[in-house]
Amino acid sequence: MTAMRIAVTGLSGQVVSALIDRAPREVEIIAMGRPQLDLAQRASVLSTLRASRCDAVVNAAAYTAVDKAESEPEAAMRINGDGAGYVAEIAADLHVPLVHLSTDYVFDGRLDRPYREDDATGPTGVYGRSKLAGEQKIAAVHPDHAILRTAWVYSPFGTNFVRTMLRLGETRTEVGVVADQRGNPTYAPDIADAVLTIARRLRADRAPELRGLFHMTGGGEATWADFAEAIFAEAQKYGRAPVRVNRITTADYPTPALRPANSRLDNSRLQAVFGLALPDWQSSTAACVCRLLT
Repeated sequence: MTAMRIAVTGLSGQVVSALIDRAPREVEIIAMGRPQLDLAQRASVLSTLRASRCDAVVNAAAYTAVDKAESEPEAAMRINGDGAGYVAEIAADLHVPLVHLSTDYVFDGRLDRPYREDDATGPTGVYGRSKLAGEQKIAAVHPDHAILRTAWVYSPFGTNFVRTMLRLGETRTEVGVVADQRGNPTYAPDIADAVLTIARRLRADRAPELRGLFHMTGGGEATWADFAEAIFAEAQKYGRAPVRVNRITTADYPTPALRPANSRLDNSRLQAVFGLALPDWQSSTAACVCRLLT
């Protein structure tokens, strides 16, 4: 298979770590982040990516502190909005495809079915608005792109729901977990596998239908409480003590940023165009817990 160099923004995020972990030998992942590459600084983005001599760019870095963004709107917009535009600008200049990771937070969560790519956006918080701005800047600057909206990302790396639940389970016999938000838990290594496939296709095939906006989440759906119960059930297989999940409401656990009640995304376009369907969340959760506890 033809060798490929993929420049990835970010150094230690879940998807960046998963890309480094999952890339086959013929794919070189060039991870770049601060201080060399700072998404808030146009000159930094342009010079660093230009020097990478890459065949494709993956924009995986972002301002992801959803609650903190409510008090730092300018910082979130500089990184997620303007920064994404800078990445698209240099990818266009280099004539290489761009794969960009976005989020379910571009929707308000009020729909009664999984969201499709053509559904109206309506972010309720700063983080969602900043990510939507990034999508719009990319679409305006560089047609050779695939924007992938994902949700509820977890992995063996960084800070995420699975690792938090396993940590709480070390000292608690029960935890309260929100049961009135529904979404698609998505395993970062599964995202990485799909991103690698998509980047290769974009490099090899100029077909316009491969470009644009796609939803990409783990198969199946769950509430956070369902997800927690599955994590604790898997942990028991490795000798962990049982943990009871008390189902609470969003109102019982207030946060600065409003979470969508419905984060479910419809992945049918991704499957129709690329032939890709991420594994179901239960099997990937089992794989994640196994990796963390063995």
